[in-house]
Amino acid sequence: MKRVATEKIGKLAVVRNVQDLRRRVAQWRHAGETVALVPTMGALHAGHLALVDRGRALCDRAVASIFVNPKQFAPSEDFTRYPRDEAGDAAKLWGARCDLLYAPDVAEIYPEGFATSVAVGALGEVLCGRFRPGHFTGVATVVAKLLLQAQADLACFGEKDYQQLQVIRRMVRDLDIPVRIEAVPTLREADGLALSSRNAYLSPQERLVAPALYRVLAELAQRLGSGEASVFALLEEGRAALSRAGFTKIDYVELVDAETLSPLERRDRPGRLVAAAWLGKTRLIDNLAIAATP
Repeated sequence: MKRVATEKIGKLAVVRNVQDLRRRVAQWRHAGETVALVPTMGALHAGHLALVDRGRALCDRAVASIFVNPKQFAPSEDFTRYPRDEAGDAAKLWGARCDLLYAPDVAEIYPEGFATSVAVGALGEVLCGRFRPGHFTGVATVVAKLLLQAQADLACFGEKDYQQLQVIRRMVRDLDIPVRIEAVPTLREADGLALSSRNAYLSPQERLVAPALYRVLAELAQRLGSGEASVFALLEEGRAALSRAGFTKIDYVELVDAETLSPLERRDRPGRLVAAAWLGKTRLIDNLAIAATP
């Protein structure tokens, strides 16, 4: 089988088009190897590298993609200022034993005349979808393309973006895309703040406030488990606590069904405590699992 000519960034091999990506994956498959895909938008941190680690633990090869997807940003959002550092990201991926970087440009993903989109109905319209119309259609569209382009055995996604994870799971099921979706637990700083590329936007003062998002959710989770107050009252207390901590706007604090993301009215199913709140111009999200109660 003809080998793929690839460029390198530092020591890491890079391909920038679908044909070269598929040829490389085909070579591995011909050798009997399995392949994991880690889709990212770059600005990599330890949370992304944990996805690569998980992919390498489950498969023989790991491919990471870096593509800042314009279709998931609204005109008022931070597409142009989203952090980009391809060389630095490539060095981190090499250190995590990633085998290949797929770094296409916009024209490779959305060629002239591109007209198709993938939407997942209610899953993409609730929670963050209420505040970012069209966001999850953009996410589902690009992830569907990446999964089909890479033809990997599994793909790793972090639980921090929990709604995104559920959207992708539903899309893969509904469209019969032959890939296993592997969820990887959220990585946190020592003070509890979930790792995120957008944390770089926080001012020093905002960074001091940011861990309150996790602290408030953790307290709510504990109190939900004890049954000491109604869910509605606890969620109201959570929103008030975030405001007191210094968050400038609270988009939501909700308890939802872990699969459907609909409000969890009965505690006989696994739930997810989810929140989105703003510090100045930076929007932070987080979530915690809530076990079902008999």
